[in-house]
Amino acid sequence: KLIVMAPNADLARDPRWGRTDECYGEDPYLTGVMAAAKVRGLQGDDPTYWQVAALLKHFLANSNEDERFSSSSDFDERLLHEYYAAPFRAAVVDGGARSYMAAYNAVNGIPCTIHPILRELTMDQWGVDGIICTDFEGMPNLVRTHHVSADVAEATAASIKAGISQFLSLGSHKDGVRDALAQGLLAEAELDSAIARNVRVMIRLGLLDPPDQVPYTSVGTLEPWMSDEHRSLARLIAQQSIVLLKNEPGTGSGAPILPIDPGAVKSIAVVGLLADKVLGGLYTGRQPYTVSPLQAIRDRLEPGVRVLSDSEAHSAEPGKETTNTEASPAIRMGDAVPRLAYDPARAAELARAADLAIVCVGNHPWCGGWSMGVATPSIPGEGMEALDRRSIELEQEDVIREVFAANPNTVVVLVSSFPYAINWTQEHVPAILHVAHGGQELGNAVADVLFGDHNPAGRLSMTWPRTLDKLPPMLDYDIRHGRTYMYFASEPLYPFGHGLSYTTFDYGDLRVDDGALREDGSVHVSVDITNTGDRAGDEVVQMYVSHLDSRIARPNRELKGFSRIHLRPGETRTVTMPLSGADLEYWDADAHRWVIERDTIEIMVGRSVARIESTARLAVIT
Repeated sequence: KLIVMAPNADLARDPRWGRTDECYGEDPYLTGVMAAAKVRGLQGDDPTYWQVAALLKHFLANSNEDERFSSSSDFDERLLHEYYAAPFRAAVVDGGARSYMAAYNAVNGIPCTIHPILRELTMDQWGVDGIICTDFEGMPNLVRTHHVSADVAEATAASIKAGISQFLSLGSHKDGVRDALAQGLLAEAELDSAIARNVRVMIRLGLLDPPDQVPYTSVGTLEPWMSDEHRSLARLIAQQSIVLLKNEPGTGSGAPILPIDPGAVKSIAVVGLLADKVLGGLYTGRQPYTVSPLQAIRDRLEPGVRVLSDSEAHSAEPGKETTNTEASPAIRMGDAVPRLAYDPARAAELARAADLAIVCVGNHPWCGGWSMGVATPSIPGEGMEALDRRSIELEQEDVIREVFAANPNTVVVLVSSFPYAINWTQEHVPAILHVAHGGQELGNAVADVLFGDHNPAGRLSMTWPRTLDKLPPMLDYDIRHGRTYMYFASEPLYPFGHGLSYTTFDYGDLRVDDGALREDGSVHVSVDITNTGDRAGDEVVQMYVSHLDSRIARPNRELKGFSRIHLRPGETRTVTMPLSGADLEYWDADAHRWVIERDTIEIMVGRSVARIESTARLAVIT
């Protein structure tokens, strides 16, 4: 495909959102950096041609699935620019995206398909000059669900006038365009302008030029994902994304239970619903091959070590799911996804007979049936497109309880699309890993971390709350009411940016290369990081800013930089991150522009938003 509907620049403001697994997290800076990087990777670095066109989605403030065809995301002008639109702006202005998809929902009562910000913000201010498409059936929804258009002709004309240049629909737009022209609702010049933006994307893809002039005309006939190079890359990506949530001693040793010394165990129980599975999400596609945690653990251990598994003891109805090295079949719209049966007593029996137990639990990315945008709820703690979660409790935590009761030397591998309130597990189980779905090398990466072949350094991109009662109602889009780390008022289960390591790091004093920051200038923030442990490892240095003398209400803390570095034991490295006046701006709703104020800021660097290691204060001069 030459137009890729990615990246998703929506923000995961609430862990109940069913499409949390598709986005980069709750923070606008992080999401903007990641989205811009993906755009650059997709489109390539040729000065004239794109290898593919990145089409962002879903503009704007689209983070509820229930009622998404008719709901309105309501918030003020500051949140529009500072939070919800910020990642899209970064993907366009910094990343070079020129196309995007409008969301189903309304913003402040106006459906995104016909919202003035399509032109006024993205086209006039950011420079979007490519495809702006509706989400599937977004245009007829102006008639069906939003009830703002009398008929399809009126809806089509309003969409094109607003900036839509492409319709994703079952075909109603064709008659809609013809009728809109015939009724004088739409001028040919307006239609020509929309078509020109679509053609502009085709030109950038080289589709109108001689093939020998376009560097991306041929990509070869080999399957690159099966090469050793790409297998290694897939494994590395999976390794680097694993988050070590907790690591404390088990029984019989004062050392943390991870990493596992394979020479010190004679038997390991590998149990849980996801021990022998690698599951893909709604848009993952067909994985070329899969390696499950069970298979990878078996492959990693010496023949003399017994691996006890109940993989044949549970079933999936109807039919048995593909596991291990066979490629997982792609699930398609309308397929029924079964609820898997599982016997926790059998898992406990195996754990009792082993030196160590590894429990692989989590969610099924599809959770229930999905057909033409209508989801069938199955388990309250699971969500997906068209279905928000009704709970953040992990139903399979009862399996963890029984396994831990049978063997206190238990490690939990949580394979999930979103945060869970695993309060009991955090309190009792010595070690917990978190990894997302989708990667064919998931099992190998998990085994690499379990046995210490890879030192984990993944970090959480969302706040994990302890209970839902700490969150505002799902459709409250004013994040100042207690959403994200920027405004969360209580102690979370895991804070934004959290993630542990098998080694330790020491932070030196924070240094700023100038005594003040001018509104049109920048400074460099530096800190020395030393690996004080006995293992090589990565540290993710995170830089936050807090405003001390602001005239207006600002977030508690805001992420403004991060850097992942690799250090050998005893090695020290200086991490330097830029901070500009533009990074400190806020949106003045009265003047309708970005402004910076005379202020004093506190700059903080640390391991997470809750583990700040070094600080410095800086004057901001206007």
